[in-house]
Amino acid sequence: MPLVLATQAPDEPEIFASVQGEGPSMGAPCTFIRLSRCNLACVWCDTAYTWHFDGDARAHRDGETFDRKANQVTLDVADVAERITALGQNRLIITGGEPLMQAGPLAELLELLPDLTVEVETNGTTTAPPRLDIRIDQYNVSPKLAHSGNAAELALIPERLRSYSLDERAYFKFVVASEDDVAEVAELVRAHALPKKRVFLMPEGTDSETLRTREKWLTQSCLEHGFRMSDRLHIHLFGDTRGT
Repeated sequence: MPLVLATQAPDEPEIFASVQGEGPSMGAPCTFIRLSRCNLACVWCDTAYTWHFDGDARAHRDGETFDRKANQVTLDVADVAERITALGQNRLIITGGEPLMQAGPLAELLELLPDLTVEVETNGTTTAPPRLDIRIDQYNVSPKLAHSGNAAELALIPERLRSYSLDERAYFKFVVASEDDVAEVAELVRAHALPKKRVFLMPEGTDSETLRTREKWLTQSCLEHGFRMSDRLHIHLFGDTRGT
């Protein structure tokens, strides 16, 4: 069963070695694979080339759409496994898009990579089937707040949030642009019993100046609520670029 990946350049899958830029594993050396397609549409999404293809009328702040053929590539799982192995890292980050939309081929892929520590970055609207779930060491769950532009009934599914809250492998990473967003996070934490020690606030932004400005007031928000703060290390190191 094939996987549909995003591209770094036409026909070149976005599979690369770097350090994790966000969340509890920030700074850890790893291999990334970025899958294509998403079931949500965030207006500030910085990987819109994974879903905002020509003809898609959903809103995005840049107003840009992407040619699907140039931004998607389909590869056999054995090919993907070989490329991951060649990069020589012990930690694999599966990101997107929404990776769990391709749960079947992902399970096949990980069966070919039995020795890797595996993180999945997900928007939290779905769960992995048992064949895949058994191989996941960490879920980086990023529920989408109102400022994402997604309807709450699509983006914030109570039974999904509750399930992840009970899973000690799951960390919650909320993208925050204003103090109103922090208030929304606090209410979600209360309503769904999300463990504060596994809740991160991360500034929205694709340049260092924006991130640093927001982190100044986010620090106080974390102190007030008992949340953790995540930077976006890759933005500071490489800018808003693919394959980093």
